[in-house]
Amino acid sequence: MQLTRHVRTMLAMAFATLLAPTMVSATQTLIYSDHEPLGGMRTRFIQEVFFPAIEQESQGRLKIAAHWDSKLATGYDALSVVGKSGGADMATVVPEYSPNKLPLHQIFKSFPTGPTGDQQVAFFRRVYAEIPAFPAELAQQKNSVNLLFSTGYPVAFFSTKPLDRLETIKGQKWRSPSFWHQDFLRNAGATPVSMPWGDEIYQAMRAGTLDGLMVNVDGGYQLGVHKVAPNVLFSKQLWMGHVYLLAMNKTTWDNLALQDQQAIQRAAATAYKTLGTVMNASFDAQVAELKKDGVKIRTLQPMELEQWKTATRYQQVQTAWVQDQEGKGLKEAGSVMEKVSAILSDFNQ
Repeated sequence: MQLTRHVRTMLAMAFATLLAPTMVSATQTLIYSDHEPLGGMRTRFIQEVFFPAIEQESQGRLKIAAHWDSKLATGYDALSVVGKSGGADMATVVPEYSPNKLPLHQIFKSFPTGPTGDQQVAFFRRVYAEIPAFPAELAQQKNSVNLLFSTGYPVAFFSTKPLDRLETIKGQKWRSPSFWHQDFLRNAGATPVSMPWGDEIYQAMRAGTLDGLMVNVDGGYQLGVHKVAPNVLFSKQLWMGHVYLLAMNKTTWDNLALQDQQAIQRAAATAYKTLGTVMNASFDAQVAELKKDGVKIRTLQPMELEQWKTATRYQQVQTAWVQDQEGKGLKEAGSVMEKVSAILSDFNQ
């Protein structure tokens, strides 16, 4: 979705806080790869806020050459590209695209509800700070270190039929890409459907062979499914658990001067101050656009969220996943799941 004027203004204000005279010395250009085109909230924020902050904090010693829309690597290749010498110095990595290489990172999507906006970002930062298994997994698998967390928008249910309450999905066919959400749908009485992301989903919903789509709000809007599925239920607390890791090749990171490493860390701290506000504004704008397009959209009440949590039987799903992972040799799966659950409970209070 294109950014609204309000969100563009907020991004400009965030960028303006970074402007100050700089002292420029010898520069090092870092190559960045992103699988998405430049234009959405996340990519614009990186380009207009985070990267200028790096240049500002490093006093011009570091510059970023960004390549968007899978010009250097697709989302599925990003982890490999950033982890090898001669690839990109930095890339946005989506752990969901590498479940076998980053199994512990899959835990995030196993919860039906959670925080949003700046609290969601704070959750991921705390997890990485308090559970060493996560940064270690990223470093060990593909020689990468995370620089900045970006997150996804909450879940929405797009239905081709009237959807006054979530219990209506029983007996219907619903599509979700997440194996966790497929189990949630199954436990709630729906039939989970797998199909590639793209026009096939739109056509299936228009033909009536697919009843609904469980997806992040912006994903559904960008695909245009609201035109054939104009009945939507959502909540900011419906947890997508989607995280984007803006990772750097660890060798590149280790070879940076300490002052440049610290400059990047300061740039991330500066970006975090406005990221949550920009995310919330963008989310609200998307909901407003759906209403403007005539979509029947309603926010789920707290009691309905509790009913959904019960229906998903998510804790049983988590237990089964832990047992499977431990059977494959990932012995810390259970303890890490418990630690993540404890941290998330603090943010859900």
